[in-house]
Amino acid sequence: MRIPLLSWLFLVPIYYVSLSFHVFVVSSQCPSDQQSLLLHRLKKSLKFNSTSSKKLAQWKNGSDYCSWEGVSCKNGCVSHLDLSSESISGGLDNSSALFDLRYIENLNLAYNNFNNTQIPSKFDKLTNLSYLNLSNAGFVGQIPIEIAHLTRLVTLDLSTSFYFPGTPSLQLENPNLNVLLGNLSELVELHLDGVNISAHGAQWCQAISSSLPKLRVLSLSTSNISGPFDSSLLKLHSLSVIHIGKNNLSTQVPEFFSNFTNLTSLRLSSSGLYGTFPEKIFLVPTLQTIDLSGNSQLQGSLPEFPKNASLQSLVLNGANFSGQLLPNSIGNLKMLSKIDVPSCNFTGSIPRSMENLTQLIYVDLSWNKFNGSVPFFSMAKNLTLINLSSNLLTGQINSSNWENLTNLENLDLRFNLLNGTIPPSLFSLSLLQKLQLSNNQFSGQLPVFGGGIFLLDTLDLSSNKLEGPIPMSIFNLTGLKILSLSSNNFSGSFPLELLPQLKNLSSLDLSYNILSIDYNDTNSSYSSFPQITTLKLASVNLRRFPDFLRNQSHLSTVDLSQNQIHGEIPNWIWRLNNLSQLNLSCNSLETLEGPLLNVTSSLSVLDLHSNQLRGQIPLFSQFSIYLDYSRNNFNSSIRTDIGDFLSYTIFFSLSSNKFHGSIPVSICNATNLQVLDVSNNSLSGLIPNCLTAISGTLAVLNLRRNNLSGTVPDQFPEHCSLKTLDLNGNQIGGQFPKSLANCTMLEVLNLGNNQIADKFPCLLKNISTLRVLVLRSNKFYGRFGCPKPHGNWSMLQIVDIALNNFSGEIRGKCLRTWQAMMGDEDDAMSELNHLRFEVLKFTEVYYQDAITVTSKGLEMELVKILTVFTSIDFSGNKFNGSIPEEVGQLKSLYGLNLSSNALTGTIPSSLGNLRQLESLDLSKNKLGGEIPAQFANLTFLSFLDLSNNQLVGPIPVSTQFSTFAEESFAGNKGLCGPPLTLRCGNTSGSPDAAQKAPNKVSGIGFDWQSIYTGVGFGVGAGVIVILLILWEEGRNWLEDSIDRILLVILPMMGFTYKTRDEWNEEEEEDFEEESAYIMEDCDTDENESEDKGFRGTYCVFCSKLDMSKKRAIQDPSCTCHLSPPISSSSSSSYSFSP
Repeated sequence: MRIPLLSWLFLVPIYYVSLSFHVFVVSSQCPSDQQSLLLHRLKKSLKFNSTSSKKLAQWKNGSDYCSWEGVSCKNGCVSHLDLSSESISGGLDNSSALFDLRYIENLNLAYNNFNNTQIPSKFDKLTNLSYLNLSNAGFVGQIPIEIAHLTRLVTLDLSTSFYFPGTPSLQLENPNLNVLLGNLSELVELHLDGVNISAHGAQWCQAISSSLPKLRVLSLSTSNISGPFDSSLLKLHSLSVIHIGKNNLSTQVPEFFSNFTNLTSLRLSSSGLYGTFPEKIFLVPTLQTIDLSGNSQLQGSLPEFPKNASLQSLVLNGANFSGQLLPNSIGNLKMLSKIDVPSCNFTGSIPRSMENLTQLIYVDLSWNKFNGSVPFFSMAKNLTLINLSSNLLTGQINSSNWENLTNLENLDLRFNLLNGTIPPSLFSLSLLQKLQLSNNQFSGQLPVFGGGIFLLDTLDLSSNKLEGPIPMSIFNLTGLKILSLSSNNFSGSFPLELLPQLKNLSSLDLSYNILSIDYNDTNSSYSSFPQITTLKLASVNLRRFPDFLRNQSHLSTVDLSQNQIHGEIPNWIWRLNNLSQLNLSCNSLETLEGPLLNVTSSLSVLDLHSNQLRGQIPLFSQFSIYLDYSRNNFNSSIRTDIGDFLSYTIFFSLSSNKFHGSIPVSICNATNLQVLDVSNNSLSGLIPNCLTAISGTLAVLNLRRNNLSGTVPDQFPEHCSLKTLDLNGNQIGGQFPKSLANCTMLEVLNLGNNQIADKFPCLLKNISTLRVLVLRSNKFYGRFGCPKPHGNWSMLQIVDIALNNFSGEIRGKCLRTWQAMMGDEDDAMSELNHLRFEVLKFTEVYYQDAITVTSKGLEMELVKILTVFTSIDFSGNKFNGSIPEEVGQLKSLYGLNLSSNALTGTIPSSLGNLRQLESLDLSKNKLGGEIPAQFANLTFLSFLDLSNNQLVGPIPVSTQFSTFAEESFAGNKGLCGPPLTLRCGNTSGSPDAAQKAPNKVSGIGFDWQSIYTGVGFGVGAGVIVILLILWEEGRNWLEDSIDRILLVILPMMGFTYKTRDEWNEEEEEDFEEESAYIMEDCDTDENESEDKGFRGTYCVFCSKLDMSKKRAIQDPSCTCHLSPPISSSSSSSYSFSP
């Protein structure tokens, strides 16, 4: 339709008048003086910090309010007000001038602190609001219903990013989520993170999908919502951002998420997700960010990524992608800048296609099972972090591929199998701040450090094979805060007096090297040294306390263990105000410098074990958690108020000293104790009744080898947490404590060498965790086992009930549940480990159990109880009947002793199945019949005693049996054959035939064939001997050939063999082994004259792998030692080294 020109000319004046009227009306609605006054009133009412304010503090009278910081206007009306991050702490209530700014459209009060006040209810007066941001502003309580009246809202943000459980938060109860959102149909972004919504899946999903058709951003993290996801969410066709992590969704991820065609960001972290994550979601074309971290039950695998996918950030930290590979197609993600997949159980090699990803900034593949070599990331020039730690990576790291990473700040390759030298190019990266290469196999010497890496604050090269001197140029790294070079082969000296050059140094660890620490304090002022917090100088040949430590006011951790410091501990060390962990173990310290009156200390960890300290033990703090005074010469009684100093103590050891007197009752005040060890002393009297009652927290109670008497207090609590109870070697009598059945986590029970008189403790049969049961040398009587079916002792590995009065038959059914002794060489239970209790989580500080066993005819102290070591000792009782066939099912048994009983019948042929058996003692019984021919299969048998029985017939012929002496078979008149002098007959194995065999001589006289054979061998051997004497080259060749043959054969038989070259270096090797042993446990030769305890043979039960790499057997090179000074106390496996 056409409009004539005259009509247009007529309409123009009308439009002009209308426009002028509209401008007049708007400007009349927002008089400038009124708007300015409102803003000044608002400023005056708000409480804020004027020094940190960048907006409110700049508002001044007389200036144009629309130009004020944080203020924007439309036609004179305040339309935008941004007071975020202004340190506002109050002054906003229903009377605030804010609610008179009625034309405001955009309001931002985020990141302030309104001190846990409620959101004012007058927000409904701001009807023009389209953007409202009250996030992280300190509001709590119920969200007012007036928010629901703001129908023009496009963005609503009430989130709290830093919500902690138990702290006040915003809530949606009345109104609930459905009421709040009912009229907000224009909403595009909804942020309610940290708001307590308390709704299950169908409720919150339907409330959102039915009210917010235009929603693009949904953020409900930490909102106390649960699953499952409801399909009604599919109505939200525009949804592009879904952030609902840190909720207890406890559901599977639905595949329909892949139908959100606009999806750009999906964050579902730490939400209890399980099942398999749909691969299709990874393939949404628009997806840029995905975060599934913290869902350990969520399984899945990565798809084959298409070319030119949009993904920029892939975060799977802690999700379970067990056994899966990173696909090679990950190289198609050209926009990928962040890959964060630690602890996901990925395997295989890292795809080389990642080397082509040029946009990478952050790469964390740590704590997986990646193998192969380290990829080159030299094309990613913006890369700031590479973390490949705790994998199985091998090979060298090429020196030419790091120079391009000029923005690299953090390189972490710890805990891998990398070798070769450390590339010097790493030390030329000018922005590098952290270089962590510890726990690898790097070798060679350190390069000279240049002066271009001033930002390097962490250098950790510990636990490698680096050698040579530490270059003095290390003092050029003036930005260093943490320097750790421990557990290498560095040699030479390290001058502590140069430490003032490292002014920022806070942690120094040079322990376990071949260093000699030099310290000359004449030229250095104490005040010039950096304020160090952690100093570890263990095993560095230190001979005295560095004097500069006395002025270290920030020092919190000191480890000077395994050195050569002697004399007294200086008084000033206790007066270091912040010192919390002190390890002076394994030195030659004798006394404590006095006086110690009124000395207070904040020490939480004190380790003085294996010195020569005497007198009273030092006690300074009531807040100590770890105290080890073991293996010293303390020779007093235990002070009666000892428990008052142990209120927070977890580990307390006085073992292997000379303490006398009784155990104070106050020890029971230590209600947090997990380990109490007072073994190997001269304590007497009764065990305090309360001591067993505190085992609600106590995990290890070791009172062995004292002179304690009385009975075991029968007061173990209902929720007993004991794992080790060792009372061996006292004078305890009475009956077995019935309440011990409450200790359902018990692993080691050692009551040997006492005077307990009772029947077999059937009450233990339901303790499925039991591994070691020692009742040796008591007065137990009656039948072994229980009338009803035995409980589940599937983990039992050592049983010693020798030297008691048990009688009757050995019940085979009692052995059927001993699964730990039944695993064969391929069984997973044979994985090498030893019994220990972790004292402090994440510190590698363990209490290590020890035990005395009789094996191979000797008493041995096992200072480490390997989980693969299995032993049964029923000797010295009154058992009768036959050996049960079920013994032959214990295929992983190492030692079996049934000697000195009254056993009858034949030896079961099933014992030939015990292929790992090393010690077998059946002597002093009434066993008859022949030795089973299957015994020839026992190739690891190194000790055998069948003497003093009624055995008959030939001794089995095998390589192993030929090694046993005649005494192993003595007292069996019917046995014949080697090693006995009595030969067996050719046609009969009977003793009569054997006795008649020598008289069967023919009248012909000689056996000429035998004579000719002997002469021939003799002449041939003589010729060879003469040649070898005269021909040196041939003699060397023969000896080398014999060495090679024996090196293959003997280890398969459980023996070790030294070549002739190795014998020449025996003295030097013995010295090195002794030094290494001292490094591992310095206290094996302490207190020789004082240790009144174990005086027999002791042996660390070592293991090695045979040629098939499947069987753990005893290493004969781990020899036993007679009359050791070693304490039998089961002390922690390491000196405490935080």
